[in-house]
Amino acid sequence: MESRKAEEWASQLQCWSLQLINCFAFKPEFLPVICRRDFLSGLPGMWGGLVNETSPAGVGLLRTICHQKPGRPAVAECPGVVESLCNIARSSDDWQCMAVDCLIWLLQDTDTRFKVLDRAAVALLDLVDLPSLGEHKRVGELITSVLLQNYNPFPSAEVASKYSPATKSILDSLALFRKKMKWERNVPKEDLQIKQAAALVVKLEGNARFSSGDIQGAASKYSEALALCPLRAKKERVVLHSNRAQCHLMLRNPKDAISDTTRALCLHNPVNRHGKSLWRRAQAYEILGLAKESLLDAIMFINECSQAPEGDSELKQNRVPEYVEKLVKKQMQASWLFKPSLQKHGGIQYENDYADDFREEEDEEEDEDEGSEWETASDDDSEDDADDKKDHGAHEWDSKDDDRKIIRSKPSVVFKGLTLHDIIGSHNKNSK
Repeated sequence: MESRKAEEWASQLQCWSLQLINCFAFKPEFLPVICRRDFLSGLPGMWGGLVNETSPAGVGLLRTICHQKPGRPAVAECPGVVESLCNIARSSDDWQCMAVDCLIWLLQDTDTRFKVLDRAAVALLDLVDLPSLGEHKRVGELITSVLLQNYNPFPSAEVASKYSPATKSILDSLALFRKKMKWERNVPKEDLQIKQAAALVVKLEGNARFSSGDIQGAASKYSEALALCPLRAKKERVVLHSNRAQCHLMLRNPKDAISDTTRALCLHNPVNRHGKSLWRRAQAYEILGLAKESLLDAIMFINECSQAPEGDSELKQNRVPEYVEKLVKKQMQASWLFKPSLQKHGGIQYENDYADDFREEEDEEEDEDEGSEWETASDDDSEDDADDKKDHGAHEWDSKDDDRKIIRSKPSVVFKGLTLHDIIGSHNKNSK
């Protein structure tokens, strides 16, 4: 209890300090002092945690800095900060919208645009289907227009030298995406239905390849189906992106998996609430060693699975799957506020050390769940949401009380006195 209280107070003091600095950041004369490279580099890692989730903390200060023209060059000169903003923009962080704001302002500024374009384009491309984000409306359209600002399919040698060939390919694909959207508005509905039917046939071929063990072939078929599928067929595209993400995970391509799951979450209605994609992105971030992003996606995945329709008898007497709980415990340890200090001063002692056995058991769990994942790849768009519970068939869920808290077989310590029951309960209360 004492260690938990100490962590809460330390986090609160950090948030208060950042809020005070944030007040000074509104004054341009203080920006040179605040925008020191070593200080900016640490800001993305300063977050309120699960106990102070109402504080924007480090990303809030970065937003204030990026909102002012004198502050943007300093942020653009820190590749690590820009990379972190890209990760937050494609996560379940409550302050995702602030990270998107920062990236958009950096791209709109001609002085910083080409310094961040290579990194920002990769992340923002996955958000072009985002209809809204918090109070922001038509976010995807804004992102598209900002990325294609002064776009020229045949740029001069001087302009082309300012960004990589990969970024040029991203901009070209985005221009084709916008052209396809305009084209679909003027095409007869019957033609779009034919294309959607063709995409379904190709998707079924991908499902068959996935079931036979040809994962690379399945991914190729899902890509082919996405090229055929109309942009308006959002439910079908959610399934295709999510299934291709599963292929990327099995092929150990976590970055591609993050891209596909993010696009699926943007297309899903409601936004960022597709359970399978949340879990797959949590696994992808875990592979990349991004503990906070993996943790937040895993918690959101648990929340989505716990919010089952009332009266669903199949979901009674269910508990949080052990493999999900283990990932949450591991990432809570990895993102612990005091971890850097304890590493510096000689080792970390956890109340329950799950880091060692998690990797050993992961392969076994993967084999056990492999069958259900393969079944998932054969779900169609009308079945995907209804069959989320089949994604890991050996595990089931329940949500009985008004607070949508997770029912577990026994209360166990997740991290320094904070239980998984506490996390989900407080998170759901704040999300209502």
